[in-house]
Amino acid sequence: MNDKATPQTAESLDALSINTIRTLAMDAVQQAKSGHPGTPMALAPAAYVLWTRYLRHNPRNPRWFDRDRFVLSNGHASMLLYALLHLTGYDLSLDELKRFRQWGSKTPGHPEYGVTPGVETTTGPLGQGFMNAVGMAIAEAHLGAVFNQSGQAIVDHHTYVFLSDGDLMEGASHEAASLAGHLGLGKLICLYDDNHISIEGDTDLAFSDDTARRFEGYHWHVQDLGERANDLDVLDAAFAAARQETARPSLIIVRSHIAYGAPNAQDTAEAHGAPLGEEEIRLAKRHYGWPEHEKFLVPEAVAAHMGQAVARGAEWERAWHERLAAYRAAHPGLAKQFEAALRGEPPADWDEAIPGFAPADGPVATRVASGKVLNAIAGRLPWLMGGSGDLAPSTNTLIKGGGDFEKGQYAGRNLHWGVREHVMCAASNGMALHGGVRPYAATFLIFTDYARPAIRLAALMELPVIYVMTHDSIGLGEDGPTHQPIEQLASLRAIPHLCVIRPADANETAYAWRAAIERRQGPTLLALTRQTLPVFDRRKVAGAAGVLQGAYILAKEPWQTPDLILLASGSEVHLILEAQARLAAEDIHARVVSMPSWELFRQQPRRYRDEILPPAVKARLAVEAAAPLGWCEWVGDAGAVIGMDRFGASAPYQENFRHFGFTVDHVVEQAKALLGR
Repeated sequence: MNDKATPQTAESLDALSINTIRTLAMDAVQQAKSGHPGTPMALAPAAYVLWTRYLRHNPRNPRWFDRDRFVLSNGHASMLLYALLHLTGYDLSLDELKRFRQWGSKTPGHPEYGVTPGVETTTGPLGQGFMNAVGMAIAEAHLGAVFNQSGQAIVDHHTYVFLSDGDLMEGASHEAASLAGHLGLGKLICLYDDNHISIEGDTDLAFSDDTARRFEGYHWHVQDLGERANDLDVLDAAFAAARQETARPSLIIVRSHIAYGAPNAQDTAEAHGAPLGEEEIRLAKRHYGWPEHEKFLVPEAVAAHMGQAVARGAEWERAWHERLAAYRAAHPGLAKQFEAALRGEPPADWDEAIPGFAPADGPVATRVASGKVLNAIAGRLPWLMGGSGDLAPSTNTLIKGGGDFEKGQYAGRNLHWGVREHVMCAASNGMALHGGVRPYAATFLIFTDYARPAIRLAALMELPVIYVMTHDSIGLGEDGPTHQPIEQLASLRAIPHLCVIRPADANETAYAWRAAIERRQGPTLLALTRQTLPVFDRRKVAGAAGVLQGAYILAKEPWQTPDLILLASGSEVHLILEAQARLAAEDIHARVVSMPSWELFRQQPRRYRDEILPPAVKARLAVEAAAPLGWCEWVGDAGAVIGMDRFGASAPYQENFRHFGFTVDHVVEQAKALLGR
């Protein structure tokens, strides 16, 4: 290494470390022949200050609970994060940086939770990381309010976020910023990289917000550092001031220069999402005083300096465990509850409180049954918390006596998201990632369209978020086609790792909740009715426990082999049950299969699936008040589906069902046609 790159003072060691981050990013993107080098080069100073002076973390135990969380919301700048993780001692080797964006590496193109040690959440779709971070800050505030005692804080950490112009252009950022400011989440600290560059060119093509005033209007603490993105003292003071502000979330604005130091690429759109090229990298390294032909160079002094994070992290965690031991001695009951919350495992008897329902109770909407189940189990599961997008009285998702989570009163379990479905679901992801709480989120099924990116990422990360989605079909009635979900069930079932459960009556709803609580690998969505449904007499039909297998024989045919199989989910199951009796009167023997969850059914052994749907029985009719897409998997080429191939209408729900063919008469007619009778 030449003299210019050799550290002589603490200041030059800082510069050397920052330039190591920059050159690792340049080299990795160039070797991969794809990626985003410019932002890591611009943000290296801010990231260096945060990671070496403020971020409390333990590289040898990335899951240490009381660590600070760092979220790279502008996930395209992933090499910034990977360089930091490598240099501070995480299990991320230099060879993995060299395999950036390659099959099977720990350094995918955008950060992925569960793939790379130290990555707190999957980011890339802009705005998602910001919203996740709001959820992390909510979880930290709630757990601190519940468990911290005077002089004994066992939950005390910050959530840091790096944001880009693109993050703040997304409408999602408005939901996140508005809610965080309203709640006064003082331990949420964001740094906004105002580099003026988007893929198409300068951001002034489409973006001219006064970001500082915008966030001040959201009740944030705002610091605009101007053109001092490389001034370590200024950055240090800004982070210190943000940490001192406890009543408001903080935004630090820095005017950076994308691809800083690359003479021809700096401040150009090309530097955003493409390798710089060998010659431009050579010139940039010359600007940094770096060996021009060295690749993936980590000077020993930098490795030693930034590697001190390992010892610091071990000490931070050791001190926390000491505090926890003292807390356990002083507050054994709370400590036991805290540790149970961190495990997230329900107690053995948690489901004993789940109510049963009888026909004598009268017809009940599954959304109402869901609310009764939720309140019955909430006392056994104190770490269960959530809320609705301003629809709690309609979705029946308020925990009675649970208190409201609000500014300065963070112990409450009822979250009021306002009309913000996207941040509701994305922040729920952040809560699940943070740990210590199990979130549920509720709205009408139709509005999953507003939250779909967050639901998809929950599925990608296999987070155990529970979605309580009501008003699940044209049974919604008079509100009309704008509010009646048609294609939503099919599209949600298409998301890997998402388990959709559409129960047929109150008892199936109780088992749906049981399945959701016990399911830990991926999100679960309950699709519930607005309209009332009869409670099946379980003395005459099978018990509802079959929900846990995804599908079960509700009413068996009188003969050993049925003439046909009738399948349905949700509110249409009672139609096929009545149709079975009508068909029997005409000497047609039908099997009735309630199929609340395709995903749970697919997980069952082949023997069980063939027992429920015998391959020899080709005559199958599925009935569901939704798009029929996907039912062919269960009815086969010889079967048929009564579904919705158009939007609904504004009318009483009974009229809707009659008009669109969801009647016993129509089911009987189609079943007979299928049999050629």
